[in-house]
Amino acid sequence: MKSFAAKASVAAMAFLRTCHGFYVPGVKPHEFLPGEEVPMKVNSLTSIHTQLPKDFYRLPFCRPTGGPKMASENLGEFLTGNKIQNSAYSINMLREVFCQVLCQVTLTPIEAKSLATHIKYGYHNNWIIDNLPGASVGLTGSGHHQTHYAGGFPIGFITQDSPEAFVYNHVNIILEYHNPEGKEGHRVVGFAVEPMSINHRYAGGFQWDGMSSDGFTKPLDTCIANQHLDRNNVGDFQRVRPGENIIYTYDVVWRYSETAWASRWDVYLSEDHMVPAQVHWYSITNSILVVLFLSLLVVSILVRNLRRDIAGYNAMAALTDEEKEEEAEESGWKLVHADVFRPPQNWPMAYCIMVGSGAQIGVCGFVTILLAAVGFLSPARRGSLMTAVLVFYMLCGCLAGYVSSRLYKSFRGRQWQLCTLFTATGFPGLCFFTFIFFNTILAFFRSTASVPFLDLVIVAAMWCCVSIPLVFLGAYFGYKAETISFPTVTSTIARAIPEQTTFMKPITGICLAGMVPFAAAYVELFFIMTSLWMDQFYYVFGFTLGVYVILLITVAEVTVLLCYYQLCAENHRWWWFTFLSSGSVAGYTFIYSVFWFKSLEASRMLITYMLYFGYMFLISSALFLVTGSVGALISLWFVRKIFSTIKVD
Repeated sequence: MKSFAAKASVAAMAFLRTCHGFYVPGVKPHEFLPGEEVPMKVNSLTSIHTQLPKDFYRLPFCRPTGGPKMASENLGEFLTGNKIQNSAYSINMLREVFCQVLCQVTLTPIEAKSLATHIKYGYHNNWIIDNLPGASVGLTGSGHHQTHYAGGFPIGFITQDSPEAFVYNHVNIILEYHNPEGKEGHRVVGFAVEPMSINHRYAGGFQWDGMSSDGFTKPLDTCIANQHLDRNNVGDFQRVRPGENIIYTYDVVWRYSETAWASRWDVYLSEDHMVPAQVHWYSITNSILVVLFLSLLVVSILVRNLRRDIAGYNAMAALTDEEKEEEAEESGWKLVHADVFRPPQNWPMAYCIMVGSGAQIGVCGFVTILLAAVGFLSPARRGSLMTAVLVFYMLCGCLAGYVSSRLYKSFRGRQWQLCTLFTATGFPGLCFFTFIFFNTILAFFRSTASVPFLDLVIVAAMWCCVSIPLVFLGAYFGYKAETISFPTVTSTIARAIPEQTTFMKPITGICLAGMVPFAAAYVELFFIMTSLWMDQFYYVFGFTLGVYVILLITVAEVTVLLCYYQLCAENHRWWWFTFLSSGSVAGYTFIYSVFWFKSLEASRMLITYMLYFGYMFLISSALFLVTGSVGALISLWFVRKIFSTIKVD
């Protein structure tokens, strides 16, 4: 009982301090004894300009003895393009290293061209020590040192004067350690890399063949004994040319830090406060103001008008026939009482499928963001967020089957098996086969984003053996439940819809409805896009949860307001109108992504455009289903509510 209370208190603290990057670590700290080996691993090379992660050992870098070996990875890591392997670097706790030769590589024409191309595309190394990613230490335009904690460090650079490429063949590995009280060993709490390009030369004109042991002990003219290399002492840079002998070296620098192990990720998540917390507070304040404005609008217009309408309709029903003839002709939403619950004229099954799928994605997203906000999906567990999305999406299949089946039953549909099957395979099938298509292309590019065949089989098995049966299970309970009751009787012949003015036409409402919800979330959307496509850490999920809830509330309020005005205009075809109106926020999101794409400074490779716009289309489609289902379900509740309050002859 005490253990449960302790865990609950930790979870509550994590939720309250989300904006400060606090998280439940989920990984046991490791104490390294003095002299103990501290393994360094290498992850895939990444570039925001190509969006094609590559294997680190695909380029002419030093390989470990016995060849590279894969580290154990989970499904989420494979799906996100991670490929973690061991490295040739030898690091020991508290042992300083000064300009240690690692290996020598003689570039062939193919290797030189490949390395220069990757430097041109801005590829970055992503190294890991004790589960901490390596930060990048560089110089600003004014010559001051600056540290970036996300995205790794570049493999080389190209000067502005000439298109010639230079490789970073020396690194200062800067490690920070902390000694907790009562512990014999030390914990790694910081990891940064300062890359340099140096045209190394051996003293006395020694020429190394790259194989003999003499090369590891001979002194270098470009290094000073027992001193760490400083970029101010660098002379010539290491060019990338065919036949060039590149000598890779490294320093290891140990520094004591007062940072506790549990908070070592704080500087990564906040990027050393590069983005002030006030920006996120501005985002949430902007969203809250939009919701408050809409709520006041709904209360002042909708509630007031509804009370007046209901009172007038009920008073009219109490009159005698002679008194009714003396009154003015009825108008407004009561006139469509015999048609308002008529099933959609076009594609009623597709409507049920999309509403059910949207409910599934919406609940999955809420649960995932909530768990991330309280810290259970920590950045120390790479791929945990992707794994959580897959698991919760599968489990929410019951909800998709239940919602679609209850709606389809209320429409008196007879092809319930087909409806359930399409609910289980529609959107997941679109995502899966799009992923397969891109995965096949990425395999030709030899990208680590190409998921191994076994993992594809696992994902397919999860879909076929877990997700689809759960959808059918939810549909079973949905069809067994009572039919949704409607307060009015639907007539045999549909009522004609009067001619609508320009502003009351459904297409106008559909196009404009998404503007307000998008305005409530666009500030936070910028940070989410940056995290997705620019390899930046994003962990202010407390703000994300708030913006997500506010977005859904805004969508619901806008949709109910537009639905009311459509009914007042005697338009009883509200089913698809409310779904498309609330879902139109996804269209604005996709348009925003088109303009945001310029921020990537993308390469001219066609695959980069295909990956970006293909996956943004899937994300926008998911948002379309989520917001569309919220608008459709809240409108169904609203219409049932108002028509149950009036007396109909």
